[in-house]
Amino acid sequence: MKLSPLHQRHLDRNAKMADFGGWLMPIDYPDTGVLVEHAAVRERVGIFDVSHLGKASVKGKGALEFLNEQFTNDLTRIVDGQAQYTLLCNSSGGVIDDLIAYRKSPNDFFLIPNASNTADVVSALQSQAPADIQIVNLHDAFGVIALQGPLAAKVLEKFGIKTDLDYMCFSNVSINSHSAILCRTGYTGEFGFEIVPQWEEALQVWDALVAVVSEFEGAVCGLGARDTLRTEMGYPLHGHELSLEISPVQASATWAIGWKKGVFSGSEILRKEREDGPERRSQAMLCIGRGIPRAGMEIKDTDGKKVGIVTSGTFSPTLKNGISLGLVDSTFAVGDHLIIDVRGRDCEVEIVKLPFVASHVR
Repeated sequence: MKLSPLHQRHLDRNAKMADFGGWLMPIDYPDTGVLVEHAAVRERVGIFDVSHLGKASVKGKGALEFLNEQFTNDLTRIVDGQAQYTLLCNSSGGVIDDLIAYRKSPNDFFLIPNASNTADVVSALQSQAPADIQIVNLHDAFGVIALQGPLAAKVLEKFGIKTDLDYMCFSNVSINSHSAILCRTGYTGEFGFEIVPQWEEALQVWDALVAVVSEFEGAVCGLGARDTLRTEMGYPLHGHELSLEISPVQASATWAIGWKKGVFSGSEILRKEREDGPERRSQAMLCIGRGIPRAGMEIKDTDGKKVGIVTSGTFSPTLKNGISLGLVDSTFAVGDHLIIDVRGRDCEVEIVKLPFVASHVR
């Protein structure tokens, strides 16, 4: 198990720890718990250690053109100082990973992939890169701290930081004399930031931020709340809504594909699947009866025929109801009713539009 640079702080708070992509990370904290931590982010502010997320750099002349031939989204649609959500697919259209690409310049990009996929992303890019482009795995060089919630800007303003960044934009800042990248991103659906300090300075940055978060009656949050928050938004999680077997077209992530640009990894297969229509598609489902769906549970039509599988499911602390995402036969659409087999008991659900709760990222 790899350890975050903030690991000792989680032990100090007696966090419940678990494996996340090979990293021992906090699920929640005994003084608060997932429900309280979730509510803090929706109502005030919460701070998360997400240092398990990967980091990598791509540098060299032609880096923009090279990455645009690898990633699904179109990096020419953003300018220096902006970040973009994108996907790296294999030649069959399967998703190696979804990630955030930070454009520092046309010849310098910083990537944040998922923890367990970082080595695969770096390896896939290195196998295709020309000699003058250097790709380096920086997983252990930086920490990542997520500051999320309607009061997130006020926390940073205590350090004299300007917080008027547009969504998906980033800048270099200083927190108590420690440099970091500040980006208007997050995975909760709330207004917020992700802060990327040097690994050896992450602890000091964390301590400074936590002290101010407490002044605003915020919470230190574990990855359990991060998951309930992201599921309420319908944000995909690799290994659940996206995988080598689940394409972006099936995952309803076509908005992250630059269809008008040229060839990119998996583009031929993805364009054909889009034209033909996928046999299955990711759908959001709200429980009508009592029940908490979980990943892997069977989805049936009202006649009892299997028509899909749950990819993510949880209890929504905001809605006080069970919610889920699932791969369902494409014949079903918003408004249709289905059945999820919740441990041998039928739970009726309705297909609904995402997000389950209103987004406030902007």
